[in-house]
Amino acid sequence: MHCLLVYDIPDDRIRIKVADFCLDYGLDRIQYSAFVGRLSRNHMEELMQKIRAKIGKAPAKVLLIPIPADAWEERLEHVQEKPGTD
Repeated sequence: MHCLLVYDIPDDRIRIKVADFCLDYGLDRIQYSAFVGRLSRNHMEELMQKIRAKIGKAPAKVLLIPIPADAWEERLEHVQEKPGTD
């Protein structure tokens, strides 16, 4: 299932590690604190467990939102690269 993960984590060290977790799970970064990709329900839960363990008692907000296939197909998207990039 497609999913969107977004977070607000003030601690730089924790934030970088959470981003690494997202990349390790094959999610694509779409903003500095937002990732999208496909994960099974089990992988979503596993990823959130790792994130919770890393955050510990530090302040943070993490949302992992499953996106049903029909909603994903209806998404609107605009991507524009910087001029001169290949």
